Amino acid sequence: MRLLLSVLMALPLFAAEPFFFIQTSDPQFGMYTANKDFVQETANWEFAVASFNRLKPRFVVVCGDLTNQEGNVAQIAEYQRINKKLDPAVHLYSVAGNHDVANEPTPATLAAYRKAYGKDYYSFHEGPVWGIVLNSSLMKAPGAVQNEAKAQEKWLGEELAKAKAAGAVIIVYQHIPFFLEKADEADQYFNLPMETRKRVLGMLKAAGVHYIFAGHYHRNSYGKDGDLEMITTGPAGMPIGPDGSGFRIAEVKGTSVEQKWYGYGALPNAYPVVEKK
Repeated sequence: MRLLLSVLMALPLFAAEPFFFIQTSDPQFGMYTANKDFVQETANWEFAVASFNRLKPRFVVVCGDLTNQEGNVAQIAEYQRINKKLDPAVHLYSVAGNHDVANEPTPATLAAYRKAYGKDYYSFHEGPVWGIVLNSSLMKAPGAVQNEAKAQEKWLGEELAKAKAAGAVIIVYQHIPFFLEKADEADQYFNLPMETRKRVLGMLKAAGVHYIFAGHYHRNSYGKDGDLEMITTGPAGMPIGPDGSGFRIAEVKGTSVEQKWYGYGALPNAYPVVEKK
């Protein structure tokens, strides 16, 4: 019996049937009207959640900027109210964005986020996927939260080691992308600082990570660093640029992930898409 258990535990986690998940970002309640109301965000997120229920993904990850103003009780309550309409069979994972914990997070803003949503960095398991959720604001602006930033990076190293040993498909989810198109691009508002970027990307690549999903840009962008893909997804809420509002559908097939962005006006009726004859 012990031998059988040892064999079963050694089997790769990716020996599973294909399935899909949805990744979205920036519902950002309050952005359209600079926090005067969130009528449009409510309409967008109601539609998004209804679409999740129709499409029936394995899980949904919301990559940050859940609200436009950190600690805004009404905005947080509206996001959470609509989330309760999601089919309980579809697991939802929220990610901390800079608008959720402030552009320069403090112990107080982190505590407020954790009280409202739970952990700001954590892992989850869905079939072969070992999801790693990071608080990118701790990497972008750690000035007032140095201990928290160090704790997250230490945890990340430990989590990557466990996931790699398990043979999992490791997928990282965060708000601010490491880079938009090139790993060596200059520092700017929409990416992470070069020093931190190089160090953490090195950790991820050493662990065999091939996919990172992010938001923050309010447009779509795609880049590669070797065989690591940086996938930046446009907003569920207010867009900046031509892509509009929508979400991304990603299908896990063995150890690979195939993904595509869908605007709200071009969503498939079902997924996987069945071609008309």
